Amino acid sequence: MNTFKVEELKSFSTQVLMALGVKSVDAQIVADALLKANLEGVDSHGLSRLVVYSKRLKDKRINPAPDIKFEKNGDSVLTVDGDNGLGHVVSSHAIEKGMEMAKESGISGVSIKNSNHFGTASYYCQMACDNKLAAIAFTNSPPGIAPWGGRSPFFGTNPIAFGFPNGSKPPVIIDLSTSVVARGKIILAEKQGQSIPDGWALDEEGQATNDPSEALKGSVMPLGGPKGYALSLAVEILAGVLSGAAFGPNVNSIYQEESEDPANVGHFFILLDIEKFMPYETFQSSMDRLLHEMKETPKAPGYEEIRYPGERRTKELERRLQEGITLSKSVRDELMDLGNIVDIRFPQAIPSYQ
Repeated sequence: MNTFKVEELKSFSTQVLMALGVKSVDAQIVADALLKANLEGVDSHGLSRLVVYSKRLKDKRINPAPDIKFEKNGDSVLTVDGDNGLGHVVSSHAIEKGMEMAKESGISGVSIKNSNHFGTASYYCQMACDNKLAAIAFTNSPPGIAPWGGRSPFFGTNPIAFGFPNGSKPPVIIDLSTSVVARGKIILAEKQGQSIPDGWALDEEGQATNDPSEALKGSVMPLGGPKGYALSLAVEILAGVLSGAAFGPNVNSIYQEESEDPANVGHFFILLDIEKFMPYETFQSSMDRLLHEMKETPKAPGYEEIRYPGERRTKELERRLQEGITLSKSVRDELMDLGNIVDIRFPQAIPSYQ
């Protein structure tokens, strides 16, 4: 394992993307989103993804400079055509416009088609929380979950995320896939030569497996059995059908080398201006009381603290900002090779820094 300074990794990522034709402002968005995932401990959605994004930019399967089209339909609905741009870029620009609309009307719904993988859904919820808005985020993804009773992948892992501002404290951010585990964690396990836990996935014959390679040929288990499958279907309808994007097995994977077709991933966001529902101070006071009373619940054996979703991410971010980001040898080597291809020097590892 190797540790690197955050600002040096961000600079490297930004320069790589710019070398592949991404505008400076958009390259910074993607680099920020990737590093934020690493800082929060979600390494499966961090810099390990930069290599495949770069490959697809290089072979023109992702548009480095999309002409994103926004269409307002009434006061509260925004439809977006991402022109096959990087998902982080398309979603960030769409969220900015959606927040403006929500602050006017109190609520906005943003649908996006012709996009790509957008990283962690929590990133966009954090954007809303920073502006005193609440958010719900959905995205579909290439097939990974079999419909309940089936054995072949049909739905994506289709994450759902919620974000609620919490004053000066870490926001409440709930980010979960409708599968037992995000598929990115299985991809990362395969890269690192690790096995996966029981209950994560089935092979292509529908049998349980601990081999990530076999799991990637098969399907990921839905969260909570048929309940997770039902949630995945709901996300598919919102992010795929309602947005006009691809849906089900028609969503293409950027990891498939043989495909030349765009991924056409769909996203859907709901943004809520709290001030239009109640004074922000009243909301904050109620949030404080809710979380305080929840934390005071009697602890189960072996637990010293009750944490709300978002606290762990913030603590991990603060730690990694101080200590640096640690990358596995396989991810480091891939990034070094990528740097050599585009003639951008990959930073030197450091033992630690303050």
